[in-house]
Amino acid sequence: MKKSFFLVVLLLLTQLVFAAPKIQQVEPLCWWTEMQTPLTVMFHGQDLKDAQVSVQQIVNGKVMRGACHGLVPGKQHNAESPNYLFVDFGVFQPGTYRITLKKGNKKATWDYSIAERRKDSRNRESFTSADVVYLIMSDRFVDGDETNNSTKDTKEKADKTNVNGRFGGDIQGIINSLDHIAKLGCTAIWPTPMLGDDEAAWSYHGYACSDYYHIDPRYGSNALYAQMVQLAHEKGIKILMDMVPNHCGAAHWWMNDLPYQNWINQFPEFTNTNNVFTANYDINASEYDRNLSNRGWFDHPMPDMNLENPDLLKYFQQWAIWWIEYANLDGLRVDTYPYIEKQPGADWLAAIRKEYPNINIVGECWTRPAPAVAYWQSGVKNFDGFDSNLPTVMDFPTEEAIRQALENDGNYWGGGLTRVYDALTMDYMYADVNKLFTFLGNHDMSRIRDAVKDKDIRRVKLAYVLLATMRGIPQVLYGDEYAMISANKEDPNNHSYLRAPLPQGDQVNAEMQDMFEFQSRLFNWRKDEKVLHTGRTMHFLSRNNTYAFFRYNEDEAVFVFANASEEPKLVPTANYQEILSKYNPVGFDPLSGEKIDLSSREIEVKGLSTLIVKLMK
Repeated sequence: MKKSFFLVVLLLLTQLVFAAPKIQQVEPLCWWTEMQTPLTVMFHGQDLKDAQVSVQQIVNGKVMRGACHGLVPGKQHNAESPNYLFVDFGVFQPGTYRITLKKGNKKATWDYSIAERRKDSRNRESFTSADVVYLIMSDRFVDGDETNNSTKDTKEKADKTNVNGRFGGDIQGIINSLDHIAKLGCTAIWPTPMLGDDEAAWSYHGYACSDYYHIDPRYGSNALYAQMVQLAHEKGIKILMDMVPNHCGAAHWWMNDLPYQNWINQFPEFTNTNNVFTANYDINASEYDRNLSNRGWFDHPMPDMNLENPDLLKYFQQWAIWWIEYANLDGLRVDTYPYIEKQPGADWLAAIRKEYPNINIVGECWTRPAPAVAYWQSGVKNFDGFDSNLPTVMDFPTEEAIRQALENDGNYWGGGLTRVYDALTMDYMYADVNKLFTFLGNHDMSRIRDAVKDKDIRRVKLAYVLLATMRGIPQVLYGDEYAMISANKEDPNNHSYLRAPLPQGDQVNAEMQDMFEFQSRLFNWRKDEKVLHTGRTMHFLSRNNTYAFFRYNEDEAVFVFANASEEPKLVPTANYQEILSKYNPVGFDPLSGEKIDLSSREIEVKGLSTLIVKLMK
């Protein structure tokens, strides 16, 4: 009798000690067989600390008894919060599995899917210097489905009258525009982040993530995103995902219950980053500056993530790999890369590249001069031995040089196209100049037409010839194919105004259509010009605001002469004999088809224009 009494008391105490566990989030959402990356699942809910983990397979809707060999739980550990549990799993067979977390006689279950990996997924190809990348501001581009402009489960609603609000651009808008992008000659798309961003205001930019595993419903769904990738592939277009491991959004669900206090970088009061990421390699830098650079918050609604926490680092490694595998992506763009903790950031990229050896990843390293950018490109022999594992870096020095060359008449020492020449003299700093991400503008700076003198369309065309023929991977900001200008003439640098929707139908006038056709000829010709993708560069400077260069290999060359002066200039072909003599001097202009004889000394190039000549042996 006493024994029975004590058993009842023990049972009651057990029920009191072990509250019923509850699972609310499980990430990654699913996984695949044959992955190089071991699977660690993060469970979040209520009272998951020290839960016992078991797995049963589900076959034809029935939970099977007995040992499960397809998904096997391994090492597990708690976080500081009792509402998290991290569990390693061995993945052996595709299928659906019921995972049970048990505490005492209380339990919670979650059905988890393991899929068979896509054939040859590991060896997927990526974007290269043979591509032209089209940058889309996702909320502002094209509204293809007005029914999802506002949703019940997101705070900010669409308001096209508010320049800082949401306009309704979405995945369907990109799908509807694939033919336009393909006709332009672009072969890859970089949309700004489409994951959940549930801030109450300014959420349209997408860089304050509130859910790393779900597309924001105002853009569509995970399934529609994957369909967009598939449809783009059918048209020969690659898709890059824009990822932000440096910070999340203040509206992320885990901000109400952090797994660890060091999951994010915290200070006694709000502390901005000092934006001095040169402190990462500055031998004179203070630890104070270095700490603020990597740990300060980017903005109030953007808590700074601490990738030195090993569970967070693993979480972000799996997150990037999950999206590549799930959506069949072709590459990544990484926002604010140097603000991430330095070595953990390199470790994050190393895990992605181990899973996908051919994947290309471009990082935003917004700084100048060239040595400061080159430091972050993988393969550079840095003085401190650091390798970022970042294959491609954004070429801000050349972008700045082209803009400064064309923002005025350039008729002064060191001005005009001398700036472009000087920028390319630093190419020796980089591990691979054909993996520089080149551009004239992006969503965070004034449009190229706003930047050039008098908004002269001729200067814009000259800039695009340089972009299309120089080394690197060209990127075009949506709308610049129409030479768009900011809607705010008084402040063209105001981001919200320059991020206007893509003109449609009657909004496209004759001048805009002419610019589109010019770029279309340029980029479609570039597609098959391997010498522009992988050739070397030899350049020549004249102090009269002209600039000439050859992109060349053993068999062929492309010659470019740019005249940023408003006066016509003769091409000094005699100056180029050291390279011109290796090819037949009679070539052709690939845009017009006109025959050009570079042995002549009477070739005149009009003011604010360019000459392109294709040469063969």
